[in-house]
Amino acid sequence: MTGVDAVIFDLGNVLISVNEARAADRFAARTGKSSADIHAYFLTTPHSTELALGKITKRQFYWTVAKDLGFTGDYDELAMIWSDIFAPIPDMIELAQSLAGRRPRLILSNTNVIHADFFLERYPWINEFDAVILSHEVGLLKPDAAIYKLAVQRTGLPAERCVFIDDLTANVQGAQAAGLQAIHHQNPVQTRAELTKLGVLTI
Repeated sequence: MTGVDAVIFDLGNVLISVNEARAADRFAARTGKSSADIHAYFLTTPHSTELALGKITKRQFYWTVAKDLGFTGDYDELAMIWSDIFAPIPDMIELAQSLAGRRPRLILSNTNVIHADFFLERYPWINEFDAVILSHEVGLLKPDAAIYKLAVQRTGLPAERCVFIDDLTANVQGAQAAGLQAIHHQNPVQTRAELTKLGVLTI
């Protein structure tokens, strides 16, 4: 892998950590269901995917989920419980910020409008990237080849000149299948080393 002119970052568990157990525990306390049941629900319900693809509104999602879980709080409470699961990963944010002005930097994330409302307000540095591609805004989810092609188009570069960084193997493989270079992110030290090998970072 050589010759990188643009860096595309996943968001969750690359630039910000995601603690889904925190939300499951708080929903369990509000509904009487177990944390395991809550986690399984959000993982398997088609409504999560519909929201991530922008096919339903956040209010539609709220009414459906509240009914399914027996949640009696209002939309704002549900949104806060479900969204207050993120924390910045300082070393990765510093890495990304060090590339500003040197190479196009993009974010490519499978997410939803409820989570985006939260993290875009809490982490304004996200909007400093050259492009932010969120699944619910474009109606596509990784590892669909179309979402990688869209990201590449935003860079104005050939796919092979872009490197994509993600923590999930399927998403990394999807990027590679779409012609991008890719790094399977495991920790900041490992990703920094991979980017150094590609000439993106200096030792």
